[in-house]
Amino acid sequence: MSEAAPSPFANDRALKRLRRRRAADRRFRWYGRAAIGFALAALAVLMASIFAQALSAATYHVVRFRIDPAGIDSAAGTPQILQDVHEQIRASLDREFPEAADDPVLHRQLSGLVTRLAALSAAERIGQGGPGTTAPFDVQLPLSDDVDLYLKGVAARQVTVSLPAMQASANTETGQVTLAGPAALARIRAAAAPTNLHVGEASFLATAGRTTIRLETLSELSATGIVLSGAVGDFNGKPVRMRIVSLPEADRSVSDRQIAWALALQAEGRLRRVPHWALLARTDSTQPELAGTLAAIVGSLLTLLVTAALAIPVGILASIYLEEFAPKNRLTSLIEVNINNLAAVPSIVFGLLGAAVFLGVFGLPRSAPIVGGLVLALLILPVVIIAARAAMKAVPDSIRAGALAIGASRMQTVFHHVLPLAAPGMITGAILGMARALGETAPLLLIGMVAFVADVPRGPEDEASVLPVLIYSWATQAERAWEPMTGAAILILLVFLIAMNSVVVYLRARMDRKS
Repeated sequence: MSEAAPSPFANDRALKRLRRRRAADRRFRWYGRAAIGFALAALAVLMASIFAQALSAATYHVVRFRIDPAGIDSAAGTPQILQDVHEQIRASLDREFPEAADDPVLHRQLSGLVTRLAALSAAERIGQGGPGTTAPFDVQLPLSDDVDLYLKGVAARQVTVSLPAMQASANTETGQVTLAGPAALARIRAAAAPTNLHVGEASFLATAGRTTIRLETLSELSATGIVLSGAVGDFNGKPVRMRIVSLPEADRSVSDRQIAWALALQAEGRLRRVPHWALLARTDSTQPELAGTLAAIVGSLLTLLVTAALAIPVGILASIYLEEFAPKNRLTSLIEVNINNLAAVPSIVFGLLGAAVFLGVFGLPRSAPIVGGLVLALLILPVVIIAARAAMKAVPDSIRAGALAIGASRMQTVFHHVLPLAAPGMITGAILGMARALGETAPLLLIGMVAFVADVPRGPEDEASVLPVLIYSWATQAERAWEPMTGAAILILLVFLIAMNSVVVYLRARMDRKS
C-alpha cells in the first residue's frame, strides 16, 4: 500500500498559526472565567456589606413593665391614655433607681431609657378594652435606640474584661467608693495598656450584679470611684465585669448612668434581647426602635397591582398587534422607534409626567398607589412591549405557515399556536419589568410618595409609601440607629425581587414543559 500524501497544511507556519489560535481560545476562556469570578466577588462583597449593616436590626432589646389600668380612663382617648401609661413607666423607673429622683438631669436621662411613643401599644390595648378597669398586665417595650445600640456593641467601642471578686468600701462623707483586689486591678491595667486608655479620658465601669461603679482613679493597690446604680454592699463577693468605653461620655449619645441602669435591668431579668419581628409588623415612626416596614410593604403591593393591571395587558396586546397584524408602513416604523426610545428615557421624566398629568390635570390623590402604579406602568410599558415582541419573533415562521396551511385564520394562528410558544418569554419580560418598577424611587418622589405614612393603606387611593422610598427616607436620617434599619429594609426589598425572579423561573419551566 502506498503511504498517505502529506497534508498541505502540515508545515511549520500552519502549525504555528494553529497553536496561536488554540492559545487564544484558552485565554478567552480564562478571561470569561475571570469576569464571572469578578462579578461574583463584587456581588458577594455587596451582599456581605448589606448583611453586616442589617445584622444589628435583626434583634432589639425590650424592657418589661407592669401596667395597672385601674387608674386610667379607657374612654379618655389614646393621647391621654398614652400619657397615663408613660407616667406609670416613669414611676416604675423612679422606684427602681431612686438616685435620679432629685437630679433633673439624671431624671431626664432615666426617662430616656424608654421613649414616650414606645408605650403606644399598651395605650391602645387599654383603649380597646372598653369602659371600666381590667387586671394589671405585663408589656415589653423597646429600649431607646441609643442604649440599644450600645448593648449591641455598635454605638461605642469598648473593651470587656472578666475580673475576680473585689472588695468595695464606701466613704459616707465624700460618697466615693474604694475598690481593692490586686489581681483584678492588674488585669484592668493590662486590658487598658494596648489601647493606651486612662481613667478620666475613658469610662471604666465595673459591674457586679445590678451595681455599677465608675472608676475615677486607678493605682497598683486600689481604685476609687462612684456608684452609678445599685448599692456597694451588693458589689462584694461577686464576679466583676469591667467595661472600658474608649469614647468619652461627652462625645456619646448614651451616658454612663444609662449604661449602668440598663445593665441593672438586664441583671434583674427585666431587659432582654429578642428578635425584631416588629420590623415587619409596625408602620413608619420618628423613633428608630419603633419604626417598621408594614405600611411600605402594603403600599408596594398595591402599587405593583395597579402597575400590573395596566402595563401587562396593554403591553402584550400592543406587541401582538405590532408584530402580527400591523401593516408595515412609515407610521408603524415611527411607533416602533418611539417605543424603543421610551425604553431609554430616564425614570425621573415619567415622574414629571405623572405629577403634571395625573396630579395636575386629573386631580388624582397625591402619594397614592393608584398614581404611583400609573406612573410605573408608563415606565415599564416599553420594556414589556419590546420583550413580548422579541418572544414572538423567536417563534419559527414554519409554525405560522403550518397553521395557515391547515385552514386556521390569522387570529387562530396567533392565539392558538404562536402565543403558547411565546408565552414564557412574554411573561419573563413582564415580570422583569415589574421587578424594575419595584425598585424605582425617583418617579415616586416627584408624585409625593415620600410622605410620612403611619397607617397601613387599605386601598389604592389611600396615602402610602413604598419600600424604595422608605429606604431613601431612612438613609437620609441623622441618627445612627437608622443605618441598620436601612440595611434591613434593603434585605426585605431584595426578598421581594428574588421572589419575583423565582416566579419567572417557575413559569418558564412550567410553560416550556407544556409546549
